[in-house]
Amino acid sequence: MVNVTNYAQYNMSIHWHGLKQYRNGWADGPAYITQCPIQTGSSYTYDFNVTGQRGTLWWHAHILWLRATVYGAIVIMPQQGTPYPFPQPNMEVPILLGEWWNTDVEEVEKQGTEMGLPPNMSDAHTINGKPGPLFPCSEKHTFAMEIESGKTYLLRIINAALNDELFFGIAGHNMTVVEVDAVYTKPFTTQTILIAPGQTTNVLVLANQVPGRYFMASRAFLDVPLPVDNKTATAILQYKGIPNTVLPSFPQLPASNDTEFALGYNRKLRSLNTPQFPANVPLKVDRNLFYTVGFGKDSCSTCVNGTRLLASLNNISFVMPQIGLLQAHYFNISGVFKTNFPDRPPTPFNYTGAPLTASLGTVHGTRLSKIAFNSTVELVLQDTNLLTVESHPFHLHGYNFFVVGTGIGNFDPAKDPAKYNLVDPVERNTVGVPTGGWTAIRFRADNPGVWFMHCHLELHTGWGLKTAFVVEEGPGSDQSILPPPKDLPPC
Repeated sequence: MVNVTNYAQYNMSIHWHGLKQYRNGWADGPAYITQCPIQTGSSYTYDFNVTGQRGTLWWHAHILWLRATVYGAIVIMPQQGTPYPFPQPNMEVPILLGEWWNTDVEEVEKQGTEMGLPPNMSDAHTINGKPGPLFPCSEKHTFAMEIESGKTYLLRIINAALNDELFFGIAGHNMTVVEVDAVYTKPFTTQTILIAPGQTTNVLVLANQVPGRYFMASRAFLDVPLPVDNKTATAILQYKGIPNTVLPSFPQLPASNDTEFALGYNRKLRSLNTPQFPANVPLKVDRNLFYTVGFGKDSCSTCVNGTRLLASLNNISFVMPQIGLLQAHYFNISGVFKTNFPDRPPTPFNYTGAPLTASLGTVHGTRLSKIAFNSTVELVLQDTNLLTVESHPFHLHGYNFFVVGTGIGNFDPAKDPAKYNLVDPVERNTVGVPTGGWTAIRFRADNPGVWFMHCHLELHTGWGLKTAFVVEEGPGSDQSILPPPKDLPPC
């Protein structure tokens, strides 16, 4: 039970990212989806359990851009007496990667909306809240971690950035990836990880180098010519007994547009898939969904060039309701949303061909997709070249899913499913759709309620890149939505 009292000047809600909240969307947290926000001066108690879950997750504000600085780690330990399926580390350390703006992020977002342009990019990246010595800050603005030769360290890395996929590496040291999004993976060694907003990655680091000081570094990955905060955040890995006067060495991170590394890294991610930690991939699909991800323009008399940028799924730009969707569903309140979100785009086209810059209007609406309880779903997310191609990290609330396939170009329903990995695909709650490509996920709809699915770039989410699933209830009380708490925040 977590009691949240809101002393901020903005109304706010908290999301427990990656926790499945079985039958209990009331504790999931996205504002106007499963609850109305906690008003300034008010409190709300999030009451949930973590049965059957363990690993690195995180929590953050889930309204507007407030998660820029309102976030933290959630670490769920294995059941007592259950060892990790990898060597026991000597120490575990959370590493939160973030962004920083020198002004109020709400004003940044508001200004971008009023001008009809992308909001200003961040002024710095951070590691555990600090940008490091490459910025004009004092030494106290650098996170440092002391290690001892011969010992093994588990870094629980979280990308809490609003808008950037990030590379992360440590000078002179390899990392062994052992978990993503609180699911164990087949271990593999790498000098750099790639982590999208909303994702978590656990790595083992062995202190086996010449004792010294080594930079941990993080910077953005973006393989399209769009503005990005390309400054590098740093922290220090310091062997015990080494004085602070020793200059740290710097890691060799991939180029900021290294698509080949990004695709290769993601291909290495595999579920552990052992008898103790199986990968229960749905082999039969009851419902096939195909969502195109695109940009558009609205006319806007006050905006630059008379237009406002926005984004859409299947040509529908999401309109945020003024009452929580879960409340409307549970209490059968009409007029809040429709359940006719299309299973595929209204007009097929060459999604990743030459850039399309004309006829970019979209439909506005609060339209959800209704899913039968316990049915199996395959969702293909297809990037499009409407204005430009771009990568999109998508998060599905209330569920994990299996990433069964990904590719560059247009998804081919006749050929691409034959290449799916249905044996040990990585299991996640947040996945990246590659620039100019597609990603296919599968999950079983066994968690009744209303569950948000959205891009985890706040830049795109604010433009309408989101929808939700209404998962119907099963036949028994143990498969129905729990009743709402008495202190549910009012709208």
